Amino acid sequence: MDINQIKYFLNLAETRNFTEAARRSGVSQPSLTKAIRKLEDELGGALLYRDGKDSRLTALGRDIQGAFMRIDMGLLDVKELAENAVRGRKRVIRIGVATTITPTAYAGFIAHVLRELPTVVLNILPLIAGEGADEVLSGKYDACILTATPKDNVKLATVQLFTERYLLAFHDDHPFAALSEITADQMATQPYVDRLACEFHSQIVAHFMDRGVLMQPRFSAEREDWVQQMVASGQAVCIMPERSALVAGITARPVADMDLKRQIALTAVSGSGTPTELRQILRLAQEFVW
Repeated sequence: MDINQIKYFLNLAETRNFTEAARRSGVSQPSLTKAIRKLEDELGGALLYRDGKDSRLTALGRDIQGAFMRIDMGLLDVKELAENAVRGRKRVIRIGVATTITPTAYAGFIAHVLRELPTVVLNILPLIAGEGADEVLSGKYDACILTATPKDNVKLATVQLFTERYLLAFHDDHPFAALSEITADQMATQPYVDRLACEFHSQIVAHFMDRGVLMQPRFSAEREDWVQQMVASGQAVCIMPERSALVAGITARPVADMDLKRQIALTAVSGSGTPTELRQILRLAQEFVW
């Protein structure tokens, strides 16, 4: 099977007419008919019912049409990527981001990148649980923003962006706003929202258990927006990274004796084969005032 056969069949599936499909494909009708028959032999079944001038797809033909349409779209993407690289057109950079990272701290940097690199298009994608630097090496993402610096690897280029503490978050008008730090006992008096996706979830639970405080959340969620909306509405408090507020109306303070921090890092494949634009983004990240 080759690319021409895919295009011939898609034209035939759309027109249901060998003459018109041949015209669209830029070949003679005998050539198109021969290619379709060869394709049917390779796939092991008829793709069309032929009834004089009328033709219709078989069940196999309908399945193959859907599969070939996806292949054709992929080929168009490949062609666009090649043209972008050769002719200096837009370069799409796919950046995977850990789901517990909120956009608050990155809007300025993204705006800076778009100003400095006018040929770049950024595509921000959520990392699936368990994904990280390995997905950069596999090519699934061009780069990743992670909540921990990956292990040393000569194949990776990593820029440490900033470190942020885990703080207790609550509504702006909460009495805790008048305090410089909150004790575990004070926190235990409040309704608590559990951030299930938190990287330090077990350490946070252990911190309070070591102090004889058992946090029993009445509400829990993996989605950051749900958690923060509960906090901003004054319904509860939660532990979250200090630069992660998505929702207006949230204030945060340190928890006494709790010293949990996370290191945010941007990582990409290193080496001369890395796209120029990606190397420039790494440089901009290193120079940016976070």
